[in-house]
Amino acid sequence: MVTITSNNHLNDAYQSEKELELELTKKLMEKEAKIDQADKAIKNDKKELKHIEDSKTWKYAKPLQKQTGSRKKQNAYIMHMEEKLKETRQALYDMEEENNRLRLDSRKPDSNQMLNAINEAKNDGKLLNYLGKVIRQKHKHEANYNQVLRYAARLYMNEQEDFRNLVYSSVLAGLKMEDIPEFIIRSGVTDDISLRPAVSFRASLNRRMRQMQLMGSLPEWVLDNKLSGYSFADAMGIRRPWTPEEIYSMKNLPAQERIVIKPADGAGSRGVYLVNDFNDIVDMKRSKKLENWDELNRSMTHDLESGWVTHDEWTIEELILESRKMPASDIKFYCFYGKVGLILEIVRYPELKYCWWTATGERIRTGKYDQSLFKGKGVSQHELNAASDISKKIPAPFIRIDYLRSENELVFGEFTPKPGNYDEFDKATDQWLGDYFVEAEGRLINDLLEGKQFDDYIELANR
Repeated sequence: MVTITSNNHLNDAYQSEKELELELTKKLMEKEAKIDQADKAIKNDKKELKHIEDSKTWKYAKPLQKQTGSRKKQNAYIMHMEEKLKETRQALYDMEEENNRLRLDSRKPDSNQMLNAINEAKNDGKLLNYLGKVIRQKHKHEANYNQVLRYAARLYMNEQEDFRNLVYSSVLAGLKMEDIPEFIIRSGVTDDISLRPAVSFRASLNRRMRQMQLMGSLPEWVLDNKLSGYSFADAMGIRRPWTPEEIYSMKNLPAQERIVIKPADGAGSRGVYLVNDFNDIVDMKRSKKLENWDELNRSMTHDLESGWVTHDEWTIEELILESRKMPASDIKFYCFYGKVGLILEIVRYPELKYCWWTATGERIRTGKYDQSLFKGKGVSQHELNAASDISKKIPAPFIRIDYLRSENELVFGEFTPKPGNYDEFDKATDQWLGDYFVEAEGRLINDLLEGKQFDDYIELANR
């Protein structure tokens, strides 16, 4: 198995030399700005002093200063007033900072109040009108921030390179990919600025779904069909569970032991049952043990009535066990045309638990399932290579390849072109996987231009 080298997110492993350099540049910018502020303050103070000394009041009072001999008291008074002036300036600065924040965020929303308002609008039949107001407010709010961030970047367009790059990088972190101005992208191409904020796994899959709407189909979706996926696995000699091609209703479902019962059009674990024997049946979604076939029928009926399963159409396949009577764990490889970016290990019984891995064997957090993590077993280098090799034979930038872990090996389960809830990854993971996606698109295009043939895939697609 791949060994664990860290339990931290790959982006937090250590502070790189580049990050240290950026931190030093930031401090240098702050110091230079303070020097500029001090110079301006000195000039302003000199102007004020000159103005006072030139005033009639000062000139008329000057003879009295000599007569009273109170120069020391006056100096003390001036110092006191200067302190007061400094405090006033700080108070004004703090007030200006708060005003700046309020200008951008003139109405801080309370999420609970907004959710309550949504419910009230729905009950009153005014939800669409309320949504229109919320959307307009959101767009205006974002436009204000985008304008400020772009303006901040423009202020440094002609500054020294390291200062400019640091400001551009900071601005990039606050903009959505579609809001990044061209002049920053241009600098990213020519200068040392990471454009990672310009990519997103979530956005890439969303765009892919729009492509499918426009085109009618995409290469990876040919494999979304369970039987097509099995045919592709067979062509490459990959071990997979045996399964008949028939689709059954509950009435004609064969009563067999050592099988898995699944909805014909389902995804995930809803409606999935592991039949070890007639008195040992596991409801995978509910993580519940059923005692007999009648209890299984009642549970399947409830799945249909509740809408968990949409049609009374079921398939069966070979039951894969990890050990005697222990259901197989799931191993899911997030593959990017020949490269594995992320691995998800799932134990479903007796308790649902998750473990995320990088291809280098680091156990990480991704923002998904953070409350249900465990220390998994990981995968071998051979298993990792096998998944990446399969994905290289599919003309698509991304596909997830799902396996079941048996006692001796990984057994192919299915291809998943669009993983569920892919929008739940945290920002760092989303951008990290976004890099994998964009790079995979580039490598795929290069291979196609060089005439690469996808023979096994083409044979399946032409059936």
